[in-house]
Parts: sequence; C-alpha cells; structure tokens
Amino acid sequence: QVQLVESGGGVVQAGGSLRLSCAASGSVPRFNVMGWYRQDPGTQRELVARISSVSITNYADSVKGRFSISRDRAKNTVYLQMNSLKPEDTAVYYCYLRSTEDYWGQGTQVTVSS
Repeated sequence: QVQLVESGGGVVQAGGSLRLSCAASGSVPRFNVMGWYRQDPGTQRELVARISSVSITNYADSVKGRFSISRDRAKNTVYLQMNSLKPEDTAVYYCYLRSTEDYWGQGTQVTVSS
C-alpha cells in the first residue's frame, strides 16, 4: 500500500504563487509516475502535471509556462510550483501515483482570489 500526503494549498491573490508538496510512503514502487490533478465542483478531474521516474514531465496547456513539477526521489516527494496564479486555477488539487495501481491523496484546496 502507498499513502500520499499533500500540503501547501491555501488562498492567494491572482498573480501570486503557491507550492504544493506530496509525500509518498509505504511500499512505493521504484518505477512510477507522480503528478497532480485538479477538480472544481461540477467539473471533471483534469490532469495538471505529471513527472515520470526519469523526470519526463507533461503539463496541461492551461498551466504551461506558469507551473513547474519536480520530484525528490530520495524523499519520494513531488512538488508543484505554481506561479502567476489565476482565479481559474481555483480547485482541489489531488496528488496521484501511478504504477501497477493508482493511488490518490486526500486533496488540498487552492483558492485564487481576483
């Protein structure tokens, strides 16, 4: 089993920055993809960014150039640096880890005020 614990959400004004962290613990597979999805009430969960075991990254078009994902393999932790935040970035952000199974964090709220 793998447990994911997120931190770093909060309220920020438009144009500001936040950094999310997600620490994986338990039987963490050596080869995996970690990343972040987000979901606003009434909408589908959408991929924000992901990073593979060899640090190949992918981003949603809506966050390219503003968000940056990174990972510390020694700590089994993934980070999402979010800059130039917009009100439309407001959502619950979920960390996930994908290997032979999918694991999800509990979610952290990000609110961007205009």
